[in-house]
Amino acid sequence: MRMEVHVHGTIHLRAGIVLTEINDALQPWLEYLEAKTIHEVKSMHHDELGIHFDSRSNVLEICWSADVSENFENRVEPAIRALCPLSEIAAEIEVSYFDDDGNDDMSIVFVGPTPASIHEAQRRRMAEDVSDLLVRHFDEPAINEVVSLVNDLFSRDWARRHSSIMDFSTGDTLPLDRRRHLH
Repeated sequence: MRMEVHVHGTIHLRAGIVLTEINDALQPWLEYLEAKTIHEVKSMHHDELGIHFDSRSNVLEICWSADVSENFENRVEPAIRALCPLSEIAAEIEVSYFDDDGNDDMSIVFVGPTPASIHEAQRRRMAEDVSDLLVRHFDEPAINEVVSLVNDLFSRDWARRHSSIMDFSTGDTLPLDRRRHLH
């Protein structure tokens, strides 16, 4: 089954990152599209820039849409996560799918230089989402109470994950994967 996908987000990259490193990271996505570089990747909507790397500001901008098959998700999300070692700060990339039946699905792929920065970006996003939902019905003190609980849950989650996912062969903490967000 074919569907339309839209990938959108901005990733601030470390100084000194070059185009070949970005192309290498995005290789699974590029292979799916039968492209060699991000310059060959064009959006189906002419007003979208596609995938653009500004080497002066070290920013990778993604605003790209295309018709894809169901296995596209298996290519794009690992490719986006492969940008983690190149990133300067944590960012979120939205991947939205729209099928012919009018159903849509959105996932958020978090990119960041460390698992801690990704976890913090996930916490911030959750706090924003919860606040946006609650503001329709509750006052600020009630919203702050719930956001405080969300922050506490994320702190406990980090402590649990940090103690259980150490890669003892390298001493590094393994990347976190909390990507599914349906609406």
